[in-house]
Amino acid sequence: MKLYRFLSDDDTSAFCHKVSAALSAGWALHGGPTYAFDAARGAMRCGQAVTKDVPGEYHPDMKLGEQ
Repeated sequence: MKLYRFLSDDDTSAFCHKVSAALSAGWALHGGPTYAFDAARGAMRCGQAVTKDVPGEYHPDMKLGEQ
């Protein structure tokens, strides 16, 4: 099965570390990153979709970050 996650965070090194950790755990980038300005907080936000092929069947209660 193919799993999908969308990672997001403020535009800081924490976001890069979050994506790097996912890549190190076998997730693959899916498309390009996205950026948006959060006017309420005055901060840039980043997002990146990642996918991963794993054995088994999908269940909505899966903890995707633990796969």
